[in-house]
Amino acid sequence: MTSPDAPRSFSLTLSCPDRPGIVHGVSGALVGVGANITESQQYGSPDTGTFFMRVALDTDAPEEDLRAALDPVAGEFGMAWSLTPSARRTRTLIMVSRAAHCLNDLLFQHRSGTLAIDIPVIVSNHRDLEDLAAFYGIEFHHIPVTPETKDAAEDRLRALMDEHGIELVVLARYMQILSDRLCEDLRGRAINIHHSFLPSFKGARPYHQAHARGVKLIGATAHYVTAALDEGPIIEQEVTRVDHARTAEQLVSIGRALEGRALVQAVQWHAERRVLLDGRRTIVFN
Repeated sequence: MTSPDAPRSFSLTLSCPDRPGIVHGVSGALVGVGANITESQQYGSPDTGTFFMRVALDTDAPEEDLRAALDPVAGEFGMAWSLTPSARRTRTLIMVSRAAHCLNDLLFQHRSGTLAIDIPVIVSNHRDLEDLAAFYGIEFHHIPVTPETKDAAEDRLRALMDEHGIELVVLARYMQILSDRLCEDLRGRAINIHHSFLPSFKGARPYHQAHARGVKLIGATAHYVTAALDEGPIIEQEVTRVDHARTAEQLVSIGRALEGRALVQAVQWHAERRVLLDGRRTIVFN
């Protein structure tokens, strides 16, 4: 058992206009309250002129002392910043339709302890995966969606998010388009996964379309959800080579494995506070 007097770990993330002295200011504030920096990564974007930083630290100081030390530095440099206990697990709601592979990968990694998230609830517009949720002991909600019920369905989703204190929504092959309003409300807090052929091979059976064109690379993309369909800031991508001997069904199977790996990795990096938004791009301190 950890001693109550043992140092606690935190992750600090920040962004601000790039200028000299930022690292010195942050590290000086942390050292001033006796914090030990165990990891530090930073990046200055030449495109936006924004400075990004992630710091992992251990300290005996109370969290309020850390915040009090950092607050004047944040004010001086105009920072957007977040300080989070490293042991805090991200409350996550998963949305699915009928495909099980991404959900199964997330639930398996969650149970094995790989993902620093809690999954109190799964939402689906179909009942196909209710048994899988029950196997893992997770609450399942069936919320059908039609053009006539879309607003009511999103209201139920919002109520579930409020009830369970949800911080992250993961679309694990959820085959419904979220409204623009919900996408904006979830900015930086919803992750989607899809094949990496876009803008080519849109619509149904993309792997079969790709097979018919003789593609040599297939992959998957995990990104934040935005109102621009499948065009949100990219967090992670997986890719592999294929050749003429692969059948369309084999491409589907390979693609599912890539989708699962990319999505799990993106969720893990988000939960570890390693992803920062830079306009339409992401900074990933992996």
